[in-house]
Amino acid sequence: MKKFKQIIAVAATLTAVTLLAACGKSSSSSSSDKTVKIGVLQLVSQSALDDARKGFEQELAKEGYKDGKNLKIDYVNAQGDQSNLKTMSQQLQKDKNVLNLAIATPAAQALQKQDSKTPMLFTAVTDPKSAGLVTNVTHPDTNATGVTDKVDTAAQIKLLHKMFPKAKKIGLLYNAAEENSVVQIKTAKKVIKSLGLTPVEKTVATTNDVQQTAAALAKQSDAMYIPTDNVCAAAMNTIGKVTESAKVPVVTADATMIKKAGVATRGISYKELGRQTAKMAVKIIKGKKVKDLAVEKPAKTELVTDAKRMKLFNIDASTLK
Repeated sequence: MKKFKQIIAVAATLTAVTLLAACGKSSSSSSSDKTVKIGVLQLVSQSALDDARKGFEQELAKEGYKDGKNLKIDYVNAQGDQSNLKTMSQQLQKDKNVLNLAIATPAAQALQKQDSKTPMLFTAVTDPKSAGLVTNVTHPDTNATGVTDKVDTAAQIKLLHKMFPKAKKIGLLYNAAEENSVVQIKTAKKVIKSLGLTPVEKTVATTNDVQQTAAALAKQSDAMYIPTDNVCAAAMNTIGKVTESAKVPVVTADATMIKKAGVATRGISYKELGRQTAKMAVKIIKGKKVKDLAVEKPAKTELVTDAKRMKLFNIDASTLK
């Protein structure tokens, strides 16, 4: 009888251990399968911003967060409309996402204005301090951090001068309402003047303004420089047709613009920018605080050229390395 009781006790113990192990396994599985919700607010559809979003999603998938499985991406696109930015920002605030991603400066400004608590990452933002998103890029003091797309404007203007040394009047086309564009234009003007050249400015408010304004600027310029401006980026096909017709070379800050209008630039890959931002997102998902994630610069830049326009303007790529 005593032996029988001992057998029963051992069996009960083994059963309890098995159940505990199963519970532990179930808990672990449940935790890893938990769906992460991320909101994405994009300013407008254009090559650079689209690439940034694609890179962000691809890197998240590489890190094990796949949309439709353990990730739900709440994507909205304002299509350049300020009122859309406001209502979409309100929508993302209500959705209680783990974090929100803002693509481009106006999107980040609108989202932060509506939601100053949910962790926010930004990408394709040139100067987060000037945009009012943070006051300290090393130790972010708001709910925002991310990766800037700030490139070396001075180096790009010097590249333009090297390719076209006879160009004396340098046209600058941009949207004055975009803080990121204004910052770059200030630097560009300073460098242009330091080289003994003359800056010629014209601004556009919408893509509807681009054709007429670009045509007028082309007549007054020997070469043109275009910053990472969202209005211009959305109308680069138009700018390309206008400047090719006028035989006026263009250098762009954004490497994705090159294939539509530019000759060459030293720029960044927006897809890589998105990937870099996604790595920060994973850190937040895993518990890191925004204040502990410094604003990052693009990991690398590269020389990007357009073969057709390089040939059109007689530029040898080997001389630009």
